[in-house]
Amino acid sequence: MTERITPLSQPRLPRGVKLKRDEVRGQWTLLAPERIFRIDAPAAAILELCDGARTLDAIVDQLAAKFSADRAVIARDVTAMLEDLVAKRVVEA
Repeated sequence: MTERITPLSQPRLPRGVKLKRDEVRGQWTLLAPERIFRIDAPAAAILELCDGARTLDAIVDQLAAKFSADRAVIARDVTAMLEDLVAKRVVEA
């Protein structure tokens, strides 16, 4: 069962997991012990905000303002992505 992320959750990358930009290949990667995930620029923008201090609500507000996007759509997409990464144990909530 996937852990539910609430508006007050403070997502962060656990110890040993790093968000890196591979300049040679022009892509973002999420590096975890014995695993690597290729991620797109929108996912990287979300993960850059997952510092363990910001709440999910604050992350969504910041992204909605930055991209002039509908907050409800951003909230749905960010929550789904983070819940998936929590299930894969590369994000803690």
